[in-house]
Amino acid sequence: MANYIKEIRSLVGHRPIILNAAGAILVNSKNEVLLNLRTDTHNWSLPGGFLEYGETFEQACIREYKEDAGIDVEIIKPIGIFDQGFTVYPNGDKTQVISRLYLVKQIGGHTLNEATNETLDLKYFPFGQLPPLLNQQTAEMLKAGEKYLDSLNLR
Repeated sequence: MANYIKEIRSLVGHRPIILNAAGAILVNSKNEVLLNLRTDTHNWSLPGGFLEYGETFEQACIREYKEDAGIDVEIIKPIGIFDQGFTVYPNGDKTQVISRLYLVKQIGGHTLNEATNETLDLKYFPFGQLPPLLNQQTAEMLKAGEKYLDSLNLR
């Protein structure tokens, strides 16, 4: 059911709702993490997004990476679940987002060069030099991703 969230918002307006989302950590050869500059809030987050009705976390992660970044990914491992993602969007929508975070690897596609309806820019950043982030949950997800990569001695 495409546009599930739009349909829900048409029924509840800006009232607080709980949504499920999936995102992922993708690092380049310099061990920098890919982030996207959002069109709605004009700050940075991990490529990812809300599940559509009937979709799994894994399916949403793969779909959203393609939509947000132009990259085909394969899920390597789940890293964690984050349930304290409180956000008030510029249009007044209020959410608590329950996010599933994955480690992924690129298997195709290429980073988008042009803006989309959700992404203004894409860049890789060192974990220690992150730009202004969407919310505290995004910061916690990045910290968990960095810790997981450190545990694998990949960095």
